[in-house]
Amino acid sequence: MPEARSTTHYNVSKLLLIGLAFHLIYIGSVFDCYFTSPVVHGMKSYGARDTGSPAKRLVLIIAPNLCSSIGDGLRADLLFSVNAFPEIPGSPEIVAPHLRSIVETRGAFGISHTRVPTESRPGHVAIIGGMYEDVSAVTKGWKTNPVNFDSVFNQSRTTFSFGSPDILPMFSKGATPGKDFTKDATALDVWVLDHLKTLFNNATTNPALAAELHSDKVVFFLHLLGLDTTGHSYRPHSKEYMENIQVVDNIVRETEELMSAFYDDNDTSFIFTADHGMSAIGNHGDGHPDNTRTPLIAWGSGVRGPLRDSIPSSHDAYSESWQLSHLFRRDVEQADIASLMAALSDLPGLHGGEALAQAAFVNAKVILEQYRVKHELKQKHTLFYTPFRPLTDVSTTDEAPEIIAIERLIAEQKWDSSRQASSELIQQSLKGLHYLQTYDRFLIRGFVTAAYLGWAAYASLHILRPLDIIYSAHGTPTTISSVTICSWIILVAFWVSFAVQKAPWSFYVYIAFPCYFWEQFLAQVMAYANMIGGFAILLTGLIGALCVLKDVKYERKHRMLSILFLVQAAFVCITMLITSSSVRNLQAKQGLPALNQWTGWVVLVVSSALPFVFRSDVHTKYSKILMYFFGFGPCFVILSISVEGLFFVAYSVTLIAWIQVERLVRPPASHNPTTPHSPKENGAVKWDLLQSVVYKFKVDDLRIALFFLFFVQVGFFGTGKSFYLAPVYRLIPIFNPFYMSTLLVFKIVAPYIMLSVAFAVLNDALNLPPFSLLLVALTLTDGMTLTFFYKVQDTGSWLEIGQSISFFCITSLLLLWSAGICAAGEYLMADVISAESLPRSRKIK
Repeated sequence: MPEARSTTHYNVSKLLLIGLAFHLIYIGSVFDCYFTSPVVHGMKSYGARDTGSPAKRLVLIIAPNLCSSIGDGLRADLLFSVNAFPEIPGSPEIVAPHLRSIVETRGAFGISHTRVPTESRPGHVAIIGGMYEDVSAVTKGWKTNPVNFDSVFNQSRTTFSFGSPDILPMFSKGATPGKDFTKDATALDVWVLDHLKTLFNNATTNPALAAELHSDKVVFFLHLLGLDTTGHSYRPHSKEYMENIQVVDNIVRETEELMSAFYDDNDTSFIFTADHGMSAIGNHGDGHPDNTRTPLIAWGSGVRGPLRDSIPSSHDAYSESWQLSHLFRRDVEQADIASLMAALSDLPGLHGGEALAQAAFVNAKVILEQYRVKHELKQKHTLFYTPFRPLTDVSTTDEAPEIIAIERLIAEQKWDSSRQASSELIQQSLKGLHYLQTYDRFLIRGFVTAAYLGWAAYASLHILRPLDIIYSAHGTPTTISSVTICSWIILVAFWVSFAVQKAPWSFYVYIAFPCYFWEQFLAQVMAYANMIGGFAILLTGLIGALCVLKDVKYERKHRMLSILFLVQAAFVCITMLITSSSVRNLQAKQGLPALNQWTGWVVLVVSSALPFVFRSDVHTKYSKILMYFFGFGPCFVILSISVEGLFFVAYSVTLIAWIQVERLVRPPASHNPTTPHSPKENGAVKWDLLQSVVYKFKVDDLRIALFFLFFVQVGFFGTGKSFYLAPVYRLIPIFNPFYMSTLLVFKIVAPYIMLSVAFAVLNDALNLPPFSLLLVALTLTDGMTLTFFYKVQDTGSWLEIGQSISFFCITSLLLLWSAGICAAGEYLMADVISAESLPRSRKIK
């Protein structure tokens, strides 16, 4: 007959479906963490006094990709450099003579540094909106902006835009009907110039259009797409690309002539730039310097003329071949161009330092206002919100201390100081905006990390299959229900916090996965909690061994301690294997194997006795504490029913931390022996040293004594399951009250060994005589005794009466127990304490 198929509680199909859903849903976590919109609404608008501006109108000319490629490293830009196309027969020395004449005679020039991705939409958003591309747009397509934001266009009185149908619709939101000339676009650069001419011709017969054109704060946007198309098709070093630059140069010249002829004034400002560059092979998009460096030329009303170069020079190897090193080169970030355009159309007829100071001040207020609005939104919807520390005093933008200080500087006509203060405020505000933008990243990264680690743990259950063993015995352990309850409490708590904070719906789904994964994992492995405690003891001991051995300088001591710790670690590993085997046999009702029983007894006795019989001069204080920790580790593996091993680890580590903290908080008492010591036995030397120490009470001693009593109480009640008989059956399968109770008492005493040796080391670290701190503790114990005396009950159940009497008796005997702990510690640590208490020259070798 075929063998019967064994039942299992694990469904691989269910695992795959859950895993598929989890990984698909968590793809969205990367967008919630890194790609959220920085745009906020509801900000107050700031500008200069409305008393006229240096420019009534602004012409923005953008030529895509008008940045040259560099064939052999850092060649000159194809727009500015002299003889930019030497390989093309008959190429002119200056490819764009009109733009170069502007740079040399009446304008300012430099490099506009873009950011990746070096594409058209991000570039235009930076130039016109004054902000870098909203990162949340990565999933929203290319041609339309996914989030409304203010730009130079919708803040102007009127904007006339001409150019590519791929670009202009990106800024069509808020545009007045009739001003969008993109629908019948059939040509490229020349088409833009033709339609600008048509606009001015129509104004001669249309009074409404003429009035609109002659109003202030008018923006003309000319987008010249030809260079982008040519560069992709023929590469930037081609003849076609050179000729297209010449076409663009002619369009700029004719546009300037059209403006001058139509308006007959000097109130027009011009800005010429590009949205991105282009590589040598005709591509863009990445962060190559050829793609991120674009030209910037500004001239006209409100723009300074050429300046002599500064010292040190503003030029570098990139602009060496331009032959413009005698002129000052001003580089900017691409997003700063929007501020420049806003300032040109908004400043009230100011000049020189005052104009720059006012422009910087307005810019600082705008950015601070954006921070304030975002701060208030985050504070309103975030539990336990922590504000950005440098700007905690900002409640309203106008009354912010930094704004008031800048206004005072401007009133005192300290233009340079006010610009510096505005620049510092801008930088602080930008840091604050970044802080708020990334505020939730720690939380999202936290539950994403917990989710992926939880998935790994959950998937491992289908390999280890602990439920198949659990259900084969007495059913599901009670710990499963407690873990499930805790998981639901955590999940509901997160959901409530998300509801209060108005978090995205995806957060509710994200947190459900780690709660489910870890609930399943912990609920199923809790049946082997003693194994978890064993791993914790082993890991903590090995880390402690590395720390102790690091400070041992003598090779013999290092070798002996290494062997000792490895042997003790091996005892812990053997105990874990024996315990695991015994648990499986007992749960399957197969009885305790004799080999497991005898091996368990041998390992427990040898491991526990080893710290008391191993006497050597190789020990330090902390190596001996670690030896006792390792020695009682097997006890908390084989005699644990749940997480007692974790308690033993936490208890021991806390004792070591207590020693270190007290050494820092309370400086050691000084002792100066008045008479030299002759060589004696360790204990006698210790006693002589202690006789020279005069104990003086300090208020800090009360704290130390209270902590000591706290550890005495925790050592007894900390595990909560010390009196359960279930783990004793791993050593004594036949009911025997005397031997079973002896094992349980031994398990209870083990933490007090750790307390005794730690307290002795602490007493020595503070240079105090033996039992001095105990005397302080004993003055406090009878307070508890008196409290339990008044709580003794003479009515009620026998349990209540017996408990009240037991509490009183235990506290009454606490004096004796505490004294025993201190005496045991002094005895067990006498060799290392007395040796290390001597001056270095008198230590006993």
